[in-house]
Amino acid sequence: MSPLAAAAQSAPAGPSPAVIAMREQWLNPAVNSFTFRDTDKVFESRAVPRSGPVWPLEQGAKLAMPAHSTGSMVMGYDGWADRTFTNALLVMKDGKVVFEDYRNRSDATTHFISFSMAKTITALLVGIALDEHKIRSLDDKAGDYVPELKAGGYGDATIRQILQMRSGVDYEERYDFGEHPSLAATIHMNAIVRNKMRFADPAVTIGKKTVPGSTFNYATLDTAVLGWILERATGEKLETYTASHLWGPLGAEAGGFWLADGPQGTGRALNGMGYNAVLRDFARLGQMMLDGGKANGKQVIPVGWVGQMTTMIPFPAVYGRKAEFEGYGYQTWQVDKEPGAYSAVGLAGQFIYVHPTTRTVIVKLSYNPPVEPEWLTGEVLSYFHAIANAPAPK
Repeated sequence: MSPLAAAAQSAPAGPSPAVIAMREQWLNPAVNSFTFRDTDKVFESRAVPRSGPVWPLEQGAKLAMPAHSTGSMVMGYDGWADRTFTNALLVMKDGKVVFEDYRNRSDATTHFISFSMAKTITALLVGIALDEHKIRSLDDKAGDYVPELKAGGYGDATIRQILQMRSGVDYEERYDFGEHPSLAATIHMNAIVRNKMRFADPAVTIGKKTVPGSTFNYATLDTAVLGWILERATGEKLETYTASHLWGPLGAEAGGFWLADGPQGTGRALNGMGYNAVLRDFARLGQMMLDGGKANGKQVIPVGWVGQMTTMIPFPAVYGRKAEFEGYGYQTWQVDKEPGAYSAVGLAGQFIYVHPTTRTVIVKLSYNPPVEPEWLTGEVLSYFHAIANAPAPK
């Protein structure tokens, strides 16, 4: 056998045509209420096992869910949930579960994709690494930890600027597939669907568009770079660090998993959009943030870090109208004008919404279509406000 043939035989096999075809249907609105769950059956993944005592979630008296009005229509919770593409929803008030609902044949054991809620999880991990002095300072440059980044657009960007989505690199979060795909679409296809490359690989050569720190530009590539920095700084794979420093101490009731990119055995966790967990464990994350980083009686996230993450830089009026939201902190959104409220937000309607004034946490896991109706976000947030301001049941 020739050396070339031997090398071809030993190379990791890529996904089959049938798997690629399934992955390409991920966002298909005809089936995405199902394709957004148990994604490790279709994509590469990295397990994040749970460990230690489970954080018990106390049951409160059931909340009477408010009615929702839109135009001439008035509907109850079920009508709103179906109208807003809801797969599952959980409400906590004062640390107690007061409402929990699974729809479309999902249940408490279903693992749901977080999409970009994973960015907020990444920021929590950065805070832990900073507290451990694995990351020396948020004002260190990305290239201080990943030398491969020094020559490209990330060369002058600090970790803080990347956390704020202000890296300055020439990247547009625009998924145009087809004959002339955008950079984001190309990365998606080659890293996630076909497993040919790592999501962060283009960060090495990407150019600069603006001065780092000057301009907000939402970029999943920024978060992928943060994951690369975390792995270099800690010396651990992201799934291992997540399990030992966040998922175990959180008291999660079920293991989670990161989706993964790249060729089999060589890719890394897709920390910009790929964490999967059960509904109740997403609620635990929200409650931990509401409680200043405490979970199960222990300080899991360093004191003050959640406050830093959720100190928002407001958007200019023009951008705010475009994004539908009000501002951005460290990988975390200000989605409305409610004082102190913040949210992890994921593609297609994933939310961990925290409303400190009323001590409310709302997790909504959804299956929005790729082209969302213009009214959708407003009606979701309006209902969140009604839930938050509803009196706690007794």
